[in-house]
Amino acid sequence: MTSSPSSKRARTTASFSTTSSSAPYKLHYWPTIPGRGEPIRLCFEATSTPYTDVTNDPSSKEGMSTLKSLISPSGTGSAPNNPPHFAPPVLEHGELFISQLPNILLYLGPRLGLAGPEDDDENAVYHVNQLALTALDGFLNVAHDTHHPLAIGDYYENQKEAAKARAKDYREDRLPKFLGYFERVLKSEASKGGEWLYGGQLSYADIVLFQCLDGVRFAFPKAIEQIKASKEFEGVWALYDRVKEVEGVKAYLQSERRLGYGNGIWRYYQELDAE
Repeated sequence: MTSSPSSKRARTTASFSTTSSSAPYKLHYWPTIPGRGEPIRLCFEATSTPYTDVTNDPSSKEGMSTLKSLISPSGTGSAPNNPPHFAPPVLEHGELFISQLPNILLYLGPRLGLAGPEDDDENAVYHVNQLALTALDGFLNVAHDTHHPLAIGDYYENQKEAAKARAKDYREDRLPKFLGYFERVLKSEASKGGEWLYGGQLSYADIVLFQCLDGVRFAFPKAIEQIKASKEFEGVWALYDRVKEVEGVKAYLQSERRLGYGNGIWRYYQELDAE
C-alpha cells in the first residue's frame, strides 16, 4: 500500500499567508456530484487532512446557503479583500475564500505536502501546476465539451449530432495525444523514476490526473478499454492504479463519501462511446 505524504510538509503555512494553520478547511461545491470539487477532496483525503465538505456533510448546518451567497449575482465579496466568486468550487480557510479549481490546488499543494520536493527545488510547485493544468485541459475541460459542444446552457438532446462528432474526435485524436503526453512525462528526468509525474513523489498533479482519468473511464468505458488493450500508455495506467493505493485515497474510494458520477462533467452516453 502506498503511504500518504501527510507528514511531509514542504513549507510552513506562514510562508504563504497569514491564515492560521489551525483554521479549518471548508469546501463549498455542488452537492451529490464529484465534478471540480473532487480533486480537492482527494488532496485532503490523500494527506489525512481534516475538512468539511459543506453541502454533502449531514452534520453541517450551512448546507447550500453559504454556497448560494458566495456565488450570488448580487454578491460583492467579503472582508478582508475577498472578491466575489463566479462559480464553485470555493475553498474557505479562516478568513480566506478562494475559487477556481487550479487556484485552490495551487494554494493547498504546498500546505499539504503535495507540491513536489520544494526543499531542493524552488520551482517544483510551478512544474506540478503545469502538469495539473494540462490534465484538467485534456481530461476535464475537453471531455466536458464532448457532450455540450455547442452551448453549455442547452440540453444535450439539442446538440446530439454535434456531440457525436466532437466525441469521435476526442476518442480518436485528443485523448491519445494527452495520454501520450503524460506517458512522456513519466519517462522524463523530471519524474525521477517513472512512478510519479514529478520529483519522485506524489503531488496534486498525480491526484488530478487520477481523478480526470477516472471520470473519462466512466464517460467512455469502451474507448478506454480499447486504449488500455493497446498497451500504449501503460505508465499512465500504472500511475492511475498507484494513486488508488495511497492509503487515504483507498479508504475514501471505498467509503460512502465518494460520490458517484451522473449528470455532471463526466457523463455516459452510449452513442458517444466507441463501438
